[in-house]
Amino acid sequence: MLTPREVMEIAVKALDSKKARDIKVIDTNEVTSLADYFIICTAGSTTQIKTLADELGIALKAEGEPPLRTEGYRAGGWVLVDFGCVVVHIFLQEMREFYNLEHLWGDAPVVDIAGLIGSGD
Repeated sequence: MLTPREVMEIAVKALDSKKARDIKVIDTNEVTSLADYFIICTAGSTTQIKTLADELGIALKAEGEPPLRTEGYRAGGWVLVDFGCVVVHIFLQEMREFYNLEHLWGDAPVVDIAGLIGSGD
């Protein structure tokens, strides 16, 4: 069984591998019982949202951590993928700005993920 940190790291790498933009990880362990980490990222299209959600499922299922649930997959502008200890929010840009989760969870520390993501080329 993976630790919450390991789940988060695999998720970040999977998102980065499919070119998710502006990936942010918030350590919510001390501010909510919902999850240890929230991952927020932006997709360029509804097709990319689905691709990112699918890739998360594939990557973590391969490590024995399939998603507990996925919400909004058919809705279009925002998908939530829940791994229990890690919740991933994949947004179109305008939906991310509207919901502004980074502000909502502003009292939680942001995790430095520079070592987990590519150069963004």
